[in-house]
Amino acid sequence: MTKTDPFGFDISVSGAKKRNARGRRGMSGACETSTRPCDHAGCPERGIYRAPKSPGALDDYYWFCKEHVREYNLKWNFFEGVTEEEFLRQIDRDRVWGRPTRPFGQRGEEARAWSRLGVDDPYQVLGDKATRNPGRAAGTRRLPPTERRAIEILDLRDTATRKEIRAAYKALVKVLHPDMNGGDRSHEEQLAEVVWAWEQLRESRNFKDE
Repeated sequence: MTKTDPFGFDISVSGAKKRNARGRRGMSGACETSTRPCDHAGCPERGIYRAPKSPGALDDYYWFCKEHVREYNLKWNFFEGVTEEEFLRQIDRDRVWGRPTRPFGQRGEEARAWSRLGVDDPYQVLGDKATRNPGRAAGTRRLPPTERRAIEILDLRDTATRKEIRAAYKALVKVLHPDMNGGDRSHEEQLAEVVWAWEQLRESRNFKDE
């Protein structure tokens, strides 16, 4: 049954589709209705697969045939020309979907209370014993379970310094991240664990700077 409004305007779903004809993309990502030529020089095939032109122009596309979009994707590197520090910052931003994180209000109030007493770090009141347990053998410090697990993931000892933790994290990211290892995505689960481990340890007070 055709649905119309009092002014004779077709408000049916099928009518809307006819008025706003758009290319249909299948499960493979191909736009089967595309009439564009393949953007690869000399290729006579239709360009039914789109690919961003550069990391800085993700909404501007080339259109390729199946063979040439595969070739283009194999050479694609989102982090090409990016420094190591910029690469690590991007990973941190992606972890929270590009939104900066802020401490909860309660935590901020606690920090301000210590500050009024002239203490910047609450652990200072414990002195040198803040991260030591003389009753345990060397190399078996008492750490929170999450930090203990993080140390194991990064394959470090619990006596590691912040510098050593950062170095281990960066080395693993270079091996596991698909944009750094030639597009190999078989280690994505392990990469997620490494990023999680870094987040547990990066602000921890249990590890010395040097």
